[in-house]
Amino acid sequence: MTIAIIDYGAGNLRSAAKALELAAGRIGLASPVIVTADPEAVAKADHIVLPGDGAFADCRTNLDSVDGMIEAINEAIDVRGRPFLGICVGMQLLATRGIEYGVTRGLARIPGEVRRIEPSDARLKIPHMGWNTLNASAPHPLLDGIALGDDGWHAYFLHGYQLYAENPADVVATAEYGGPITAIVTTGNVAGTQFHPEKSQKLGLALLANFLKWKP
Repeated sequence: MTIAIIDYGAGNLRSAAKALELAAGRIGLASPVIVTADPEAVAKADHIVLPGDGAFADCRTNLDSVDGMIEAINEAIDVRGRPFLGICVGMQLLATRGIEYGVTRGLARIPGEVRRIEPSDARLKIPHMGWNTLNASAPHPLLDGIALGDDGWHAYFLHGYQLYAENPADVVATAEYGGPITAIVTTGNVAGTQFHPEKSQKLGLALLANFLKWKP
């Protein structure tokens, strides 16, 4: 089994690779983790991760600049049925569009749009940065064994925008920051986390292990 992290000039590639290697080892998987800009390698991988940091539009431009990568992602998801995970802006790119200094089309996997966070408490700073527990909106294999709620494990967030999904069923978990913040989305064999599992210690490694065991 091969785990591919898409290299398109955005995201914490080394940290994500190390976290996935550790998560694989903890569940007894001898799975190579490759960081690659090769569309063919991505299309053939068994699990695929799309990281992302920075602005939505910049990340989309970078992804489009890798010849054949969008087609490889579509093939992996739609033809091969591979589990796919977007992280931070990689998760936001799953939306229909992003609204940040203009409108930028997303990958249209999760109907909805990415807009600036507007907390109900004006004293809360944007970007949202720090550790939050998660509240489950629905059960999902990605959350198996993870302690949720106020006394649960913590995930690390760093973002000024969030994905506002059109279909509430696509939102598996939220965090609280002056209102609910979309934390995990899923549809079919596609999932995304707004937080950084590679920086989220116990919760992050558990979620990545669940992703590698996931058979949607």
